[in-house]
Amino acid sequence: MKTIGVFDSGVGGLSVLRALLLEIPEARYVYLADGAHAPYGERSAQQVAERAQRITARLRKDHAVDALVVACNTATAQAIESLRQQHPDWPIVGVEPALKPAAALSRTGHIGVFATRGTVESERFARLRTRVESESSRPLHFNSQACDGLADAIERGDETTTRVLCARYLDALRAHASTPEPMDTLVLGCTHYPFAADILQALSGPDVRLVETGAPVARRTRAVLGLPEAHPSDGATPQITLLSTGDPTPLTQAAARWLGITVGATHINV
Repeated sequence: MKTIGVFDSGVGGLSVLRALLLEIPEARYVYLADGAHAPYGERSAQQVAERAQRITARLRKDHAVDALVVACNTATAQAIESLRQQHPDWPIVGVEPALKPAAALSRTGHIGVFATRGTVESERFARLRTRVESESSRPLHFNSQACDGLADAIERGDETTTRVLCARYLDALRAHASTPEPMDTLVLGCTHYPFAADILQALSGPDVRLVETGAPVARRTRAVLGLPEAHPSDGATPQITLLSTGDPTPLTQAAARWLGITVGATHINV
């Protein structure tokens, strides 16, 4: 049984874990939420890189994970290159806003992107956007919006604030669009945001398609581990360990609410 480490600043990475459980049910998972230092999206690149390095070293040393999934867009943007340099012999899978899948799905080429400030302002995101635009056979219009506070509201389970912020940032996205054409695709560029998908869909309307990154990340993880395709008849049951550097209660509650997992999270110092 392979062991897969997954970490995020908080509970948002559970959206990636959800996809991993569907794609690779025959694995053991160690999910670490860095709750004591969340959210990452409004921290400096140096702070995020330092946290990512400490967590990665701890997961590899204490839990003997066979692969690491950085289930955080901000940590991927600001730390994954240094992590791969420090662990060249070890598979590390990151997440990034699903610009390429969105470009393929969009009918009009007008695409909105919701992400944290740390992601939107990163060089990695700029390179991704340039690459997707250059590879496209038609004009693409990406309109990015930094959603300060949204991941934190979702983390806390504050539905009222989540709804207010979603409405505010959708209005801002439309107001600052580079063209008058309405967007038909919205990229959820933070792993927390899929847990607000119902709110975002209701606010944006039925003509806007929401795109997240969990499924492609899960498929990539299976590939780097060299695992064969699983079959429903296999009856595999994943083993899950939940860890948090902060109060473990929110992680326990979020895993139960969003994934139906009744596993108590444990506090850990990293």
